[in-house]
Amino acid sequence: MAIRYNKLWKLLIDKEMMKKDLRIQSGITTNALAKLGKNEHVSTQILEKICRVLVV
Repeated sequence: MAIRYNKLWKLLIDKEMMKKDLRIQSGITTNALAKLGKNEHVSTQILEKICRVLVV
């Protein structure tokens, strides 16, 4: 099953947030953000950090 993060990018647009802002606020690495951009697997820890930022 392929992983797609399209809804994440849509949510960022709706919140008027740039990928760079998400990276800084969540504390994820540029490497992790690049993996998300390529629809590659990332750890659940990375996803948890992102969720904590977006829920607020």
